[in-house]
Amino acid sequence: MTDEVDEIVAAWRRERPDLDVAPLEVLSRVSRLAAVLDERRADAFVEHGLQAHEFDVLAALRRSGQPFELTAGELCALTHVTSGTMTSRLDKLSDRAFVSRHPDPTDGRLVRVRLTPMGRRRIDAAFCALLDTEHDLLARLPESAREPLVAALRDLLLAAYARAGT
Repeated sequence: MTDEVDEIVAAWRRERPDLDVAPLEVLSRVSRLAAVLDERRADAFVEHGLQAHEFDVLAALRRSGQPFELTAGELCALTHVTSGTMTSRLDKLSDRAFVSRHPDPTDGRLVRVRLTPMGRRRIDAAFCALLDTEHDLLARLPESAREPLVAALRDLLLAAYARAGT
């Protein structure tokens, strides 16, 4: 069984036999898979009235445990966005009553963000939809292949982070 990456690699090997194009066999597939996952995730979130970046914020709060509260700065770090971007996202989530904001009781410079009951219901439903679509995709992969794949992808991600200095 072949895919489009096999065709691309074969064409490059034919046209540039002097180059080692082996990285394409892994990384072009990872790139294409990421695009498919982004689309499937967006579809799962849209069903619950969320965009991917809104899901990220609500999910970070939900994962934090009771009382489902973090500082705006912690949310920036967890979702890899600037404070200006986070402020805009929190404004919209607050307008929809998914989060509430209040000053930190010990440090007035900090803003604490709390998941509301409505926000918790929304993120829980969206997360279940996400898991359904991802379980469906992984069901096509033999169980015996999953653990080695997890390990290889973890190693690759850590190597990419190390190279980027993060």
